[in-house]
Amino acid sequence: MIRLFTAISLPPDLSEPLARRQTGLPGARWRPLEALHVTLAFYGEVGERAADDLAAELQRAATGGPLDLSLSGVGAFGEGHRTHAIWAGVAANERLHVLAGRCRAAGERAGLKLETRTYRPHVTLAYLKPQADPARIGAWITGHNLLSSPPTRVDRFGLWSSVLTHDGSHYELEREYLL
Repeated sequence: MIRLFTAISLPPDLSEPLARRQTGLPGARWRPLEALHVTLAFYGEVGERAADDLAAELQRAATGGPLDLSLSGVGAFGEGHRTHAIWAGVAANERLHVLAGRCRAAGERAGLKLETRTYRPHVTLAYLKPQADPARIGAWITGHNLLSSPPTRVDRFGLWSSVLTHDGSHYELEREYLL
């Protein structure tokens, strides 16, 4: 079994400004620059045959040409002492939502059972330790909530594997698809 997801890796125009913001929050386990991405669909644990079927189906999702991504704001998942991650938002983008829907449909055609969550594009910047101070989290968000970036063109997405470790997830690009 292999844990899979599709995502757009952030180009340097977007990842480098985010990396500069990854400071000043005790209890944050900042994600490395190479791990910053916008998830399109999460497939979970997948067998080898289903993974091959998924990779083939994703080729059909790679249509419509390049798209533009912009960052917009920051936020957190969870509340108070239950806050577990901070993220950078991705500006509303119809083409991104269409691509995410195509990646989801590719998983369904490959016979995978996917989560039914509403798609909320974001870039996870850090996972938070349980003892992270909610006041410090709020101050960090307040200090960075005006984050915005000009549109940056992306022309590919990838099928990634994820291995969970005690230091966080390690990602490996399995296949890449040109838009």
